[in-house]
Amino acid sequence: MKYQIVPVTPFQQNCSIIWCEKTKQAAVVDPGGDIERIQQQLAHHGLTLEKILLTHGHIDHVGGAKALADAAGVPIIGPHKDDAFWLETLPQQSKHFGFLPVAAFEPAQYLVSGDRVIVGEQSLEVLHCPGHTPGHIVFYSAADKLAWVGDVLFKGSIGRTDFPQSSHTDLINSITQVLWPLGREVSFIPGHGPISTFGAERQQNPFVADQLLN
Repeated sequence: MKYQIVPVTPFQQNCSIIWCEKTKQAAVVDPGGDIERIQQQLAHHGLTLEKILLTHGHIDHVGGAKALADAAGVPIIGPHKDDAFWLETLPQQSKHFGFLPVAAFEPAQYLVSGDRVIVGEQSLEVLHCPGHTPGHIVFYSAADKLAWVGDVLFKGSIGRTDFPQSSHTDLINSITQVLWPLGREVSFIPGHGPISTFGAERQQNPFVADQLLN
C-alpha cells in the first residue's frame, strides 16, 4: 500500500492519502481541511478516491470530510459510534477552534474492532482504541506493518485526555494492550508530527515506555 501525508489545517494534522498501487483506488484518512490540496495530490498521482476514513471526531481530523465526500461522491467511513457526539458538535467545535463553519454529519458506516476496510485490493484492519476520544479507531495494514493511529500515540508523546469522555486509563490500555501486540517493528503515522515505530516508543516514550509501566 502506498501513502502520502498531506498536512492540513493550522493544527498541521497528518491527513493521509493511501492507495492500492495496482488499481489506483485511494482512500483519504482524516481530511481535516484544505481539501483543494488533497484533491491536487489525488490528481497528481492519478488516483480515484473511493472512500474517506476517520479515526475520530475532532475537527482537525474531520473538518473537510463532508465537503470532500460530496465533491467526489464517496462515503465517509468511521470512526466508532462512540464518537457520534463529536460529529454532532462540529458547528461548536469550528467556532471554538477558529475554523470555518463546519456542519454536523453522520458517516455512512461506523466501525468496530475486527472490521476490515478495503482500498482497491489492499486491506486495513480496524482496531478500536478509546482514550483520546471514546470512539477513536486505528487503521492497520498487516502486509505493510504500518498503522494510522490518529491521536492515540505520537513520537515521544500520547494523546490528550482532557476532553469530554476522554480517559487516560483507556488510552494507556489501548496503547499497551491493542497496539503493542502488533509488534515492535510496526511503523505508525500519528495525527501530528513525525512517523515512529512501536519499538522506539516502547523504549523511549516518556509516557508509555516499557520500564515506566512495569
